[in-house]
Amino acid sequence: MNFAFGFAIYFVIWWITLFAILPFGVRPQGETEEGTVPGSAESAPSKPHFIPKLIATTLIAGLIYLGVYFIVFQGVVTLDDIPFLPRYESMY
Repeated sequence: MNFAFGFAIYFVIWWITLFAILPFGVRPQGETEEGTVPGSAESAPSKPHFIPKLIATTLIAGLIYLGVYFIVFQGVVTLDDIPFLPRYESMY
């Protein structure tokens, strides 16, 4: 596996993980004591804590990537292990 392919896989995992982590711990402005900031909706987050979420996303995506790497790219699971996958004969 070359670097570009590995980075692309990591980026996809990172992006999916980010969207999974973003909703945790978010309180809308309408539910806080400070009230709503003028010009924003009541459903806008009051304190999104974006930097800690980016750090958590990077760490969790790294762990998931390591799992995928060892399972798929180290030969633990191959395409031949998937049941009901059609087997094609090589033409060469």
